[in-house]
Amino acid sequence: MGDLTGLIGVMIPIFALCIPMVVVWTKHKQKIAELQLHTTANDTAERAAQYAAQVQKLEDRVRVLERIVTDGGYNVATQIEALRDTRKVEENNSGIPLDLPTKERVQ
Repeated sequence: MGDLTGLIGVMIPIFALCIPMVVVWTKHKQKIAELQLHTTANDTAERAAQYAAQVQKLEDRVRVLERIVTDGGYNVATQIEALRDTRKVEENNSGIPLDLPTKERVQ
């Protein structure tokens, strides 16, 4: 029984010293978890702001495209065809340039 009493007498101070160490360790772990949560929240907020800005740019571009299509969709197609016709004339070297005065050609 003397050995058991001596063992308990040694274990009590050891446990008494371990309890504050466990408390300090637990508080440290809690502080680290809070810092990680704060960092993650900041990163998420920054990404959300970047995504919002990118979405806004895309929405603006879509609005411009919608305006082009709805305001004169047929007119745009006509202009494209006119450009194609002009290229065909230039490729074949046919026609008279519009910016030159009309003169007779010497052959």
